[in-house]
Amino acid sequence: MSEFSIKLGFLRLFALAALVLLLRPVHGQLTVEITGAGANRIPVAIADFGGDPASSRIVTSVIRADLERSGLFRMVDTSGVAMTEATAPVFTDWKNRGADALAAGSIGASDGGREEARFRLFDVTKQSVLGGSAFVTSKAMLRAAGHRIADIIYEKLTGEPGVFSTRVAYVVRAGAARYELHIADADGQNAQVALISREPIISPSWSPDGGRLAYVSFENKKPVVYVHSLASGKRVVVANFKGSNSAPAWSPDGRRLAVVLSKDGGSQIFLVNADGSGAQRLTTDNAINTEPNFSPDGQHVYFTSDRGGSPQIYRMSVSGGDVQRVSFEGSYNVSPRISPDGRSMAFISRRDGGFRLSVMDLASRQVQVLTDSNKDESPTFSPNGRMVLIATEMGGRGVLSAVSLDGRIKQRLSIPAGDVREPAWGPYNR
Repeated sequence: MSEFSIKLGFLRLFALAALVLLLRPVHGQLTVEITGAGANRIPVAIADFGGDPASSRIVTSVIRADLERSGLFRMVDTSGVAMTEATAPVFTDWKNRGADALAAGSIGASDGGREEARFRLFDVTKQSVLGGSAFVTSKAMLRAAGHRIADIIYEKLTGEPGVFSTRVAYVVRAGAARYELHIADADGQNAQVALISREPIISPSWSPDGGRLAYVSFENKKPVVYVHSLASGKRVVVANFKGSNSAPAWSPDGRRLAVVLSKDGGSQIFLVNADGSGAQRLTTDNAINTEPNFSPDGQHVYFTSDRGGSPQIYRMSVSGGDVQRVSFEGSYNVSPRISPDGRSMAFISRRDGGFRLSVMDLASRQVQVLTDSNKDESPTFSPNGRMVLIATEMGGRGVLSAVSLDGRIKQRLSIPAGDVREPAWGPYNR
């Protein structure tokens, strides 16, 4: 991260060497390292599932890993105890092991060569059933089944939806002249490549339905905004005007995007329909205006501007009108991202010579710095608003870092042979 014009313009003019528009598996998977946990973790026991041993091991290991890396749960040693959802637990035994909750289940054969995953969640203290589920899966989807079960357990025990079944998009630099847009499960596994280039790819942004990605590509010798359908591999040009076209951000209803265009001079924010029609200019001053992000209700756009002399965060109505300054603390605040509940804003601020992830309570305007790193960028909220994923740098290499809003829970995601940048956390699966 360097000068304001470089940081906010994202305009790196490169020639595109190759495009791959159909998702395909990749070998480099993100590895997740837990670097911090919550103060009061819930002790949970996940018994070895019954049924087919190989399938059960996959599902059980995914559930345990999901809950453990969330930072909210402490896995209780089950010592290889196998239980199915039909087994009556001996609650005193599990209480003596220190468990407050217990999950047990099984993976069995279903019609058409498919498999059925079943599980039940117990409250050990109250000696009662908290919930459970049964659904059809397949051998290829066993990890997805584990994520789904972990989501249910998470919600039952915390009261908020889990995000283990969601996906993240990010850009990997593999070598001097290879850049890949990846889409992976939230745990970094099952990575697939959506786009390959010999030059950088920037600014991926998920549609609200999770079926499309907007991003900036350079195949026409200048930055152009595309919308890419992940199911079909087809894409449409959304912004290819004179000058630069960058920083796409979806409206909550998925009908429009906010983009940054220089076709009228300078960097200005426009609203454009998802098919590329109806471009409408939103900002009207001569400042640099960039990095737009919609409020969850779709009524406002937050953005970065130097109209006050230094880069700060502002807000304005999607119908135009007055612009309100949002950030006041410090001389450099950029990259606003609003939490799903609209209560918090994640952004990057310059502190003590470094660029660090900060979070503002929008009601009180109180700011908390969540990291002690020096080169944070590209914040993106998890769908439940509990975590913020950023790109940062460690040892001269780009990695991803996830931090909870209270700063206690931290994870680091990296690829041993790659430089990871430009994260975007996808929505809930629908």
